[in-house]
Amino acid sequence: MRATPVPRFGVLRSWKTAPYLVGAGLAMMGDNIEHVITYLVLWNTFHSPVLVGFQLISHWLPFLMLSVYAGALAERFDCRRIIQVAQVLFMLVSACWGVLFVTGTLQLWQACVLLVVHGLAGCLWAPAEQMMLYDFAGREQLPSAVRINATFRSLGILFGPVVGSALLLALGPTGGIFVNIVFYLPIVVFLMRTPFTGHTRSGTFRTGRVSIRESFRVLGTVRRNRVIVGMLVLAALASVTIGAVLQTAMPVFGARFTIPGVDADLVYGGLLFALGMGGVLGGFLLEATGWLRPTPTVAVVSSITFGAFAVLFAFTGAYVVALVALLLTGVSQITATSTGQAIVQLEAPAAERGRVLGAYSMFGPGMQTFSGVTVGALGTLVGVPLTVVIGGAVLAAGAMLAGLYMARGRAASASPA
Repeated sequence: MRATPVPRFGVLRSWKTAPYLVGAGLAMMGDNIEHVITYLVLWNTFHSPVLVGFQLISHWLPFLMLSVYAGALAERFDCRRIIQVAQVLFMLVSACWGVLFVTGTLQLWQACVLLVVHGLAGCLWAPAEQMMLYDFAGREQLPSAVRINATFRSLGILFGPVVGSALLLALGPTGGIFVNIVFYLPIVVFLMRTPFTGHTRSGTFRTGRVSIRESFRVLGTVRRNRVIVGMLVLAALASVTIGAVLQTAMPVFGARFTIPGVDADLVYGGLLFALGMGGVLGGFLLEATGWLRPTPTVAVVSSITFGAFAVLFAFTGAYVVALVALLLTGVSQITATSTGQAIVQLEAPAAERGRVLGAYSMFGPGMQTFSGVTVGALGTLVGVPLTVVIGGAVLAAGAMLAGLYMARGRAASASPA
């Protein structure tokens, strides 16, 4: 019997999912607005390169260390409440920044504490968010929900710096950071009204005490599923090799291009915009066409093209080619990440879905902790452009090997005993 076709953008036409997706996108925008405002204030206050490095580490290290535990919490408790706690932490951090700014009492240790709390809130949010998507959309519409959620988050990342800069100009850092609290409210309010808990379809909550040691036992289950292992490897490769490297190193590339009569800041902004817009356009294009289903082959090929287009960008000396390469890099990136996320959700055992999703956050976003090492150490030795070339090539080659690993697993499963 032929499967019922999934309507395009069906999750955006549903009262169950549309407010949640919009709210998540606004919250991600708030996250990026906070970065724009606080990073500028912190640099102007302390002029500390070490603090700049700590900003990156404090944001991603919680994902690396605690994502699986956060997934266990999502299995044990109502995911609505977990997400609300995370959003309240974001709002509390913004409010504390505002108080410290207005009183002029900001100290280095206070900044470090707030940066860590912000990172912990993001880590807590991630697995519960994905479990809610499964609960809202169900198995058939899950790939669409994951895709649209990733697209809305890309919108938040793309326009967060724009809105943050506008708030800085209009209200200053103090007024801007207080206004930023508003962006976290819609999802908090919506989760007060929705009946979905992240467990409605499964009907089960994990029982017993939640410990960090017990949570990590799920990695033994993951190891036996080659498809999940392959998706984790692809996520880790992308994070370590390219990850946040392009955005972090973009000023270096911006200085490469000189266009007569065009301000250098506009050239730099165009590069950042092209990368972000690639993610947005890619997400909407995937949903509108339905051409690519969430399969390991799609995840592998999109990871290879992710690395290849990054290499093209690093090599080219033509600004227009650089913009096109970055646009296609963004398209490939959102295709790879949304496909990998959907596959992990679909392959995970229902009773362990939260922890498996936590493992994906650990291997994906968590591994971006090391992207700073990639830029700093390798960039010092061979230069930033060549670092991106090496990273893209390693990602493409590693994706091919991951594809072979998964293909061998499927062949072994299909062969007669």
